[in-house]
Amino acid sequence: EVQLVESGGALVQDGGSLRLSCTASGFTFDDYAIGWFRQAPGKEREAVSCMSIRDGRTHYTDSVKGRFTISSDNAKNTVNLQMNSLKPGDTAVYYCAAVPSFCPVVYYRGVMHSGEFKYWGQGTQVTVSS
Repeated sequence: EVQLVESGGALVQDGGSLRLSCTASGFTFDDYAIGWFRQAPGKEREAVSCMSIRDGRTHYTDSVKGRFTISSDNAKNTVNLQMNSLKPGDTAVYYCAAVPSFCPVVYYRGVMHSGEFKYWGQGTQVTVSS
């Protein structure tokens, strides 16, 4: 059974930090790319970051560059998203998702757009208070 389990969401103050984790099971982790997405109330889901496990290549949407860092712990089948300098605008439910091979992303005016991902986690809430 394929599972993606997110953890680490919490309430944090403006300027604070959080580390989200996504632990995968049920598929060959090294053959996939893991992406992080977020959805705020009343807004469309947006792609935040993606990492191709095979070659370690990373991608970020402009609004989080320099603040968020994606990394993997292949021994634990886990991808982490370190989020620093959090802002109220980062408040959302954060989801991780998996797709075979490499990150299917394109950029338009600095915004990262992704293709379809195969597996999704249940999400974890991040709330940044002002």
